[in-house]
Amino acid sequence: MKTLLVIAATAALAGCGVETATTAATAASIKKQELEQGQKTMEQMKQKIDASMQQVQQRTAEQADK
Repeated sequence: MKTLLVIAATAALAGCGVETATTAATAASIKKQELEQGQKTMEQMKQKIDASMQQVQQRTAEQADK
């Protein structure tokens, strides 16, 4: 009877470990996606800033030519 109880307890604890590992892996995957999305957003913002700066430079050059 004790052996059966020990086996049941071990199986329950092992199940908790698997669940914890799965939860950690899922959280890591979500964080990776958030990081990738943040990097994409940062790159898009950089491109928009660069385009704006080019427009400002063009306008400045056009005004200087007048």
